[in-house]
Amino acid sequence: MPVTELLQPHILILAPLIVFVAYVVFGISGFGSTLIAVPLLAHIFPLKFVVPFFVLIDCAGAFAMGLRLRADVMRQELVLLLPFMALGILAGVWLLVQVSPELLLGGLGLFVIFFGVSYVVKRGKGFPLPRWAAAPIGGFGGASSAVFGIGGPIYVFYLAGRNAGPEQIRATIPMIFMFTTVARIVLFIVAGLYSPAALVAAVALMPVMALGVWTGHHLHLNLSRDTVIRVMGALLVLSGISLLLRAAG
Repeated sequence: MPVTELLQPHILILAPLIVFVAYVVFGISGFGSTLIAVPLLAHIFPLKFVVPFFVLIDCAGAFAMGLRLRADVMRQELVLLLPFMALGILAGVWLLVQVSPELLLGGLGLFVIFFGVSYVVKRGKGFPLPRWAAAPIGGFGGASSAVFGIGGPIYVFYLAGRNAGPEQIRATIPMIFMFTTVARIVLFIVAGLYSPAALVAAVALMPVMALGVWTGHHLHLNLSRDTVIRVMGALLVLSGISLLLRAAG
């Protein structure tokens, strides 16, 4: 899309607002930025534009959060997940390039509804998982992060099943994102998915991301993580339904 399209009034208002809210949630919980932002941004941009440009913002946010909280990172689980995430990302980039926009949008809608309902009902809690679960979960998380820009909830599910506490999850997820966002950026460049408009949008929204992370980090002391997750789940269900309607229409 041309750079001039970014100057439309509804884009200038909605895009910064969506990014700010997404990173307030990220600052509180350590994940959720793409889960909130990508479905909403997909209403004003094509999905194949949203995922590559948003990963640039997410990369900066992940580094800022990950370095701050690195003392609580579950390093052994991180090492287990990384090779399988890499394979999943390769497969996901291929799907993003090859699959039709309508099918991608419908798939994103279903994906978002699933996690929205699970958060409302279960509050994001998991159940015990063996070490070998890192292979399928890491692969699926890598693929979904490349196609939809969304992998955080899958990694949270895995870490919760490996007896991670809230602070460990909040620290480990941004560290995972530090690796996966860099890998996706490189592959998106190779696949030719970046345009001048995508780079302009990412740079313009970086300060909004930083403000959101700062706000969420300070709100973290006053808000319950379970409350944030349940509210986020309800919003995701509504967002997923709207995406399905758009894909069908």
